[in-house]
Amino acid sequence: MSHAPLGVAFVGGGFMADVHSRAARAAGARVVGVTSSTPARSREAADRIGAEVAFADVDALLADPAVDLVHVVTPNASHHAVTVRVLAAGKHVVTEKPLATTVADAVDLEQRATAAGVVATVPFVYRFHPMVREARARVAAGQVGQLFSVQGAYLQDWLLAAADDNWRVSTEAGGASRAFADIGSHLCDLLEFVTGDRLVRLQALTSTVFAERASTGPVSTEDLAGVLAQTASGAVVSLLVSQVAPGRKNGLVLELHGATETLRFEQERPEELWIGRRTASERHLRNNDELHPDAARLAVLPPGHPLGYQDAFTAFAADTYAAVRGTVADGLPVFADGVRAARLTDAVLASARSGTWSEL
Repeated sequence: MSHAPLGVAFVGGGFMADVHSRAARAAGARVVGVTSSTPARSREAADRIGAEVAFADVDALLADPAVDLVHVVTPNASHHAVTVRVLAAGKHVVTEKPLATTVADAVDLEQRATAAGVVATVPFVYRFHPMVREARARVAAGQVGQLFSVQGAYLQDWLLAAADDNWRVSTEAGGASRAFADIGSHLCDLLEFVTGDRLVRLQALTSTVFAERASTGPVSTEDLAGVLAQTASGAVVSLLVSQVAPGRKNGLVLELHGATETLRFEQERPEELWIGRRTASERHLRNNDELHPDAARLAVLPPGHPLGYQDAFTAFAADTYAAVRGTVADGLPVFADGVRAARLTDAVLASARSGTWSEL
């Protein structure tokens, strides 16, 4: 049975519109249109991403019956208001993380999405690397043994200098948290997804390196955060998140220490999983014939043909669109996962302010 391509459109015309539109097209969707902050920017974005229509505004986009699903890729502070409008129009939706800048707004969106009966997902796309699914399957199968500890980091350097600036730095546009909400949320989602174990309490330190930046002026959002935490099973967790780590571009690393194995995944080396043992440790390279089924499903190229970030994004889009068609794949990140990230971010900020533990 054949289906007409799903019609998708984008609210927001920046960098993430580029990434989302490439994923949408690769996943078989029709890129109907885009709207941005001004008509001129909408036209520029439409030309850049190859959209059919430069919509004048959100209302025009939502009124088009060719649009089945909307990708919300606007600055963080507008996610809630735009997504409310998408849900009210009865459209399926992908909303960039953070889902909202407050827990209350994130919960509100989850409840509205449930009431609307639509597919509503959040792009925690690192879940879609085959070797992440392989790590998850090894943990679930008991190959790692009892989880003793977790060490994780997400390090970048794109805001290393005071002259570096972006709308994410601003509390008004980006929300109260920057580094943790932006990339720490990915790290925590990956940790809980792979281990199947939830963080139950944490203590955090945050640091704002520059009191002022080039165009933002006074800065109150954090450049880095260190988190000590514990999982429900009792594992000890240490996390470092930074956007001011020289030389680190997208250094997302997760390392799990169990009773029998250590697993280490590095996002910048996505084709491998390091498996540590007391004897005979190994670099486990992606070989599709050796993968657990959930990992093999995502291994869409032969071994030795590297799959990366954009491929993970395409797999996320494909699973989202399949859910619209009625087939929900395991591991699809939905609005409930966006709420979880908001709660974790809130707990980190609360702990950093008080100097005490936050319970989750």
